[in-house]
Amino acid sequence: MSEQRKQNLAQLTRNAAFDAVVVGGGVNGIGVYRDLSLQGLRVLLIERNDFCSGCSAAPSRMIHGGLRYLENGEFDLVRESLFERDALLRNAPHMVRPLPTVIPIASWFSGTLNAAAQFLGRGGKPAARGAVPIKLGLALYDWVTRKRRVLPKHRFHSGAQTRRLWPALTDKSRRSAVYYDAWISHPERLCVELLRDVAEAAPGSVALNYAEIELNGNIFRLRDGLTGATFEISPKVVVNATGAWLDDTIAALVQGKTERLVSGTKGSHLIIDNARLYDALNGHMAYFENTDGRVCIVFPYQGKVLAGSTDIRVEKARRVRCEDDERDYILGALRLVFPKVAISADEVVFSYSGIRPLPHSDQDFTGRISRGHDIRRLPGAVPQFCMVGGKWTTFRAFAEQTADAVLSSLVRNRRVSTRDMAIGGGRQFPDDPSVLCRQLQAQHALPPNRAEQLIDRYGTRAAELA
Repeated sequence: MSEQRKQNLAQLTRNAAFDAVVVGGGVNGIGVYRDLSLQGLRVLLIERNDFCSGCSAAPSRMIHGGLRYLENGEFDLVRESLFERDALLRNAPHMVRPLPTVIPIASWFSGTLNAAAQFLGRGGKPAARGAVPIKLGLALYDWVTRKRRVLPKHRFHSGAQTRRLWPALTDKSRRSAVYYDAWISHPERLCVELLRDVAEAAPGSVALNYAEIELNGNIFRLRDGLTGATFEISPKVVVNATGAWLDDTIAALVQGKTERLVSGTKGSHLIIDNARLYDALNGHMAYFENTDGRVCIVFPYQGKVLAGSTDIRVEKARRVRCEDDERDYILGALRLVFPKVAISADEVVFSYSGIRPLPHSDQDFTGRISRGHDIRRLPGAVPQFCMVGGKWTTFRAFAEQTADAVLSSLVRNRRVSTRDMAIGGGRQFPDDPSVLCRQLQAQHALPPNRAEQLIDRYGTRAAELA
């Protein structure tokens, strides 16, 4: 057993009373654990597997405003997502970086009426979008960030410019649009950095993985999954941040029946080792539609190419993997947009899959289900705050809103905001990372490629590791 785990279990033995217990160690659970701990609360975080090992480990790696959410009329979600995207670019610049994105355009007006119908709540599966609806969407995207612009505004390319910049793109692309979002290199590592920040700032809080919480009568017990030891714990509130497993956790911790809160959809992605496809992207992400109306993405990632995704309704939360038909769906979409590039299933070097914890919905087309989030309070002797929905980009805002609800319940005041708080190796990260790289080489006699690798993974904490 690690020394850290021994210390955590010793803390539970000495004092098992907590202001809040957070169940679920994904990005949302870790986010609210961090926020509450920084407000001076003693918080226990419980995760039954490894931290950030569920859906939080399986995102598209995009940190984005949600361009297509505009078509659903979700302006508040887009505004919040864009704000949080820009905050992550500031607070975690060692892992979150700008991502130029190209949208191939085949027509002028296609999808305009469909988009309008969906905006009015009457649409179903979307039609292919032409230049006009794309222009309107990108103009709104730019308008939302007009007062605090961090990334460049969008621009359109003619057919000739498009062919010059992306010669392997389908000939159906008569023009293209380019806009900016962001991507994250190592989402799991960022979660670990958040946990480490809490350990340094609030040593009274405890984060324990491979553990589960049980309710027997009115008594909460924590069971250590490694030793089998049990601890009777005493929380004032419980935060349910178990994502796709939210309803299962409610059933275990709440006496009596409750309504279903989560509808899961499965998203799978591929990592492809194809040099021609990598070069064809010209440093951009391609954002395009498959024949079924589902938005797909492909962009350079860690020297290879990341492509996705599927969106399949899942009735029961479980561990999932990318199946062969999903792999073929993604590869088929890539061949449509880059028909001049030979892409083989043998070039898939890695695949991953997760369940998106979306708000419960009867929507037939899964792409129309909101990616927004909500907090549901369930009454009881120990009230439970359920984090419903959410996406990677907005984890900090969702955590802040949940923390505020908990603080209100406990009649406590907020001490600090995490809005402009750097994360881990993002502290004092220079505008020009090469400065840090040269320092690391000089102080620790490291070759350039190793220094760059450490900075890419650990930011300003690279010196500590070196």
